[in-house]
Formats: sequence, structure tokens, C-alpha cells
Amino acid sequence: MADDAIRRRVTVQGRVQGVFFRDSLRQRARSHNVTGWACNRSDGAVEAVFEGRPEDVERLVEFARAGPRQAEVENVEVSEEQPEGLTDFEIR
Repeated sequence: MADDAIRRRVTVQGRVQGVFFRDSLRQRARSHNVTGWACNRSDGAVEAVFEGRPEDVERLVEFARAGPRQAEVENVEVSEEQPEGLTDFEIR
């Protein structure tokens, strides 16, 4: 992982499950060399972690604010974390 890598944890609330949100995140993450994961939470939110170069991670965070066409994003929470050196992007 690059020395300048950052990590962001994102929680997205709204109509975000059942609309290919996680898979859309995975596709964009892989195309921008961002690692991490995304999962559905029991409260209806999608939670995701992004690791990579700052500009690439920010692209994913911005996408999460809108989501795929079928999604209706109501709220996004973003927090900073220390990178762990993840090597792929997975759906959990």
C-alpha cells in the first residue's frame, strides 16, 4: 500500500439495500484501485470501508453520497481510520 494511503468508513442511510449499492461500490473501487469492503447492516444502512490514495478514496465517498440510480440516499456519515493494508474490495 502506498505511504499516502488513507482509510474512510462510510455509513449510508436511505433506500440503499436491494438496489445494487454494494456491487456498484465494488465495481468503482476496483476501477480506481481502492480496497475495502461493503456490507448491509440490520438497520437498513450500507456500511463500507475504502482504502487507497486520497483522491481515489474521495471519489468513492462522493459516489456513496449519491449511490446508483435506484438508490435514495438520505444521510452519509464519514469517519477517518488508520489504513490496515487491505488487498481487495469485497462484499460482506
